[in-house]
Amino acid sequence: MTDIEKITVPDLLRGYPGVAFGGYIAGVLAGRAAAKTVRVDFRRPTPVEVPVGLAQTADGGAVLTGADGVLALATPDELDLDVPEPPSWDEGAAAAEAYRAAPPEGTVDCFGCGLDRTPDTGLRQHCGIVPGRDLVAAAWTPGPALADAEGMLRPELVWGALDCPGNAAGRLLGGLREGAVTASITARLLRPVPVSSPLVSFAWVLSQEGRKHRVGVALATAGGDLCAFASALWVDPR
Repeated sequence: MTDIEKITVPDLLRGYPGVAFGGYIAGVLAGRAAAKTVRVDFRRPTPVEVPVGLAQTADGGAVLTGADGVLALATPDELDLDVPEPPSWDEGAAAAEAYRAAPPEGTVDCFGCGLDRTPDTGLRQHCGIVPGRDLVAAAWTPGPALADAEGMLRPELVWGALDCPGNAAGRLLGGLREGAVTASITARLLRPVPVSSPLVSFAWVLSQEGRKHRVGVALATAGGDLCAFASALWVDPR
């Protein structure tokens, strides 16, 4: 393991109260991994506003550690996923409006899917059901405050956009329960994503077994060009 870098996740980037947004954490770790496709396993919640340790590992991955041990671990991986045809912008916009009109129970002020977030303070992944398809989707446009120096959506936030849609798919299309958490996510980013450009996030259920729910998630431009995709495992609370 290389030297440990100290990072602190600001409260703005929370998922559940007091807990860092998992998609962002996965993206930070993936950014330190020497691979195009990366798997991130979550071991413990990462707190916000508390310094934690980030280091690369000998196998080309990365690890995040806190006072109680490993918080999350990234490893190089492969991902073979059949991605459905992306919904249109209009389908994504209608699905997002339907979600906002009747959000699931237990909705929290999450950086990824919080209802009160603006385009500059959250990703607004308000994924509702797409009529006639086994998909949830949301049309959205990231604000300029989420850009890197080149005007692109920061890669860790592209990873973030691959997190919450999986929860929506599991809850609206499957049996995922309130309070479920992401146990692991494997993703590949395909192209830079400009901010202030219209995007469509979408997700679908791959399998369900007991408390475990596997979902597929993807991000595309409004024109249907795929930007990133992922497979994630969500686990119901005990």
